[in-house]
Amino acid sequence: MRFMLLMIPKGYESAPPGVDLDPERVDAMMKYNDELQKAGILEALNGLHPPSSGARVSFKGGKPLVTDGPFAEAKEVLGGYWIINVKSRAEAIEWATRCPASDNEVIEVRQIQEMEDYSEPVQEIVQRYPELQAKGA
Repeated sequence: MRFMLLMIPKGYESAPPGVDLDPERVDAMMKYNDELQKAGILEALNGLHPPSSGARVSFKGGKPLVTDGPFAEAKEVLGGYWIINVKSRAEAIEWATRCPASDNEVIEVRQIQEMEDYSEPVQEIVQRYPELQAKGA
């Protein structure tokens, strides 16, 4: 079972572009990442730049509308993620609890939908695109 652990750091919604990271926090996080790797469950991980350097595309009446960050209405934003492959939801949560997160950070644990989770009609549509299927679509 694959899970995405989503890091939600409070205050990151208003962080300026190019915000610098605390080397001690990075060191602690890299040790955690190394534990995930050594356990053989880590599939991917990345940090994300703050929303102030991002954009949102919404669709009003079917037409795309681009809004540059920061986003005044944002209350929670993603700061990064991990994708892990474990045996259960409980194991994913256990790994999330080991993260050296600080008081202002929350990790949301979400299971990734696998092909067998979809109905047969949906699976048939996706199977028409084998090159995308290989990427996890």
